[in-house]
Amino acid sequence: MPLNRRKFLKKSAVTGAGVALAGAAAAPAAQAAEQKPGRPPKRYSLTVLGTTDLHGHVFNWDYFKDAEYSDAKGNAMGLARVSTLVNQIRQEKGRRNTLLLDAGDTIQGTPLTYYFAKVDPITAKGGPVHPMAQAMNAIGYDAAALGNHEFNYGIETLRKFEDQCRFPLLGANALDAKTLKPAFPPYFIKKFQVPGAPPVKVAVLGLTNPGIAIWDKAYVQGKLTFPGLEEQAAKWVPKLRSMGADVVVVSAHSGSSGTSSYGDQLPYVENSAALVAQQVPGIDAILVGHAHVEIPELKVTNTATGKTVVLSEPLCYAERLSVFDFELVFEKGRWTVESVAASLRDAKTVADDPKITRLLKDEHALVVEYVNQVVGTATATLTTVDARYKDAPIIDLITKVQEDVVKAALAGTAYASLPVIAQASPFSRTSEIPAGEVTIRDLSGLYVYDNTLVAKLLSGAQVRAYLEYSAEYFVQTAADAVVDTEKLTNAGGRPDYNYDYVSGFSYDIDIAQAAGSRIKNLTCNGAALDDAQQFVLAVNNYRANGGGAFPHVASATEVWSESTEIRTRIAEWVTAKGVLDPAEFASVDWKLTRNGTPVF
Repeated sequence: MPLNRRKFLKKSAVTGAGVALAGAAAAPAAQAAEQKPGRPPKRYSLTVLGTTDLHGHVFNWDYFKDAEYSDAKGNAMGLARVSTLVNQIRQEKGRRNTLLLDAGDTIQGTPLTYYFAKVDPITAKGGPVHPMAQAMNAIGYDAAALGNHEFNYGIETLRKFEDQCRFPLLGANALDAKTLKPAFPPYFIKKFQVPGAPPVKVAVLGLTNPGIAIWDKAYVQGKLTFPGLEEQAAKWVPKLRSMGADVVVVSAHSGSSGTSSYGDQLPYVENSAALVAQQVPGIDAILVGHAHVEIPELKVTNTATGKTVVLSEPLCYAERLSVFDFELVFEKGRWTVESVAASLRDAKTVADDPKITRLLKDEHALVVEYVNQVVGTATATLTTVDARYKDAPIIDLITKVQEDVVKAALAGTAYASLPVIAQASPFSRTSEIPAGEVTIRDLSGLYVYDNTLVAKLLSGAQVRAYLEYSAEYFVQTAADAVVDTEKLTNAGGRPDYNYDYVSGFSYDIDIAQAAGSRIKNLTCNGAALDDAQQFVLAVNNYRANGGGAFPHVASATEVWSESTEIRTRIAEWVTAKGVLDPAEFASVDWKLTRNGTPVF
């Protein structure tokens, strides 16, 4: 069976049997619980807890800084903290009256998750149990939705993680590309016993992000397809109600804003959780994920029924825990949701759960040792602090490594004579490679994503269009206006990771001009760019697959690709050199101007 369908069918059969049993028992219990004259109706209080976008954060630890995590707001993070919060609430409400969910992006995002995907992989024969599976099993999660980053290491790693979890990974809109049937369990149903009344049946529908089809195309193309959240919710919610669900909760790895990132998901909406609430009748609450924003409570009116649907999104990295409090009443032979209220609990208000600390202290120590390995020596400090608006040597390091890798890969091929150019983005505003010893964590902090390298063919004209699109990142600023670097970038909400340097050229970005007309004095090897000339672009897989909607690159001819992460290539390059000297890779290729006058 394709894509582990046998496992899904087994899980579905178990879930289905539970639902059938509950339905069979409901009729006599309902008769016994019918309200008698003068007696108040039966009531039940249910609490649903939720996390999202954990991204491998078990402890309140920053592996890139080799120190306890801290930020300007005093936040704390990690599943060890969430475990303490969950224990508190279970004690308050009664564990049998609580449900614990997650809304996805679990197994990617820290050196901890990278280590157990690549260095000591869970897929190896006799390999380890993923630390996120260990932690979530120990805390007692009931179900989790798939996030888009679950697919970053390939389907084999995801399936192994799924096997190691004692709870289902849900994805009603993650379909087998051949059969168009769910490749993962679409839903999960749990019964809550109520003395003297039928059980309360809670259905959890899991939905993930359609952008997976673009962002992880190399892994999922031809294997999985990802239709829109609204359409799949409209298909499954009525089924869950017909199966006797008294409460329907959606765990959605999709933000609430109704927007998409630069057309990445067209024709599907990337952040569609509120649209699902608005368009699909029968939903009581939605645990929101993906957007990395904090929403204590958002009320959305369903247009068909007029009913209020309550949404909540806890802050990412296990910094917050969403708490949905349901009040139900049993009347006329059925349970009805009378009210739902959502709130957040804050991880910084509690200490780590010592059970989780003990459980994963060895895995944590292994990763700390790994990231602190010294791989070279830097002759100068390199930083990304102003890399958004000045050509920074630290970004030139990334493009240099990518150029060298692609040139070596294309040697002896029909493309060997073409000039190799490279793109890179200022992912972090705080990365630093200090002068002196350079460690893996220094380099990992520079390249925080698990992107891999692809080589694509572009013409000079296409490169020009690519650069113009990238330059839309800057806010249009008149020649006589005061320049505030904090307000100079991220025009239209574009994130830093969707601004690209491109090596191999010299050019100005005139921010006094309107978007689309900003690239000036574009030259290659000292001469004006020839629009017909062919180049090989060394580009990360996110961008190569259309992430950020940069023009031409997704449809361009691919001449080479690999599965080794770019951050690994950077570490290999520095290790081979021994000495990290900016003289070998740094150059000022671009600058910001206003009407031809440099900004800085």
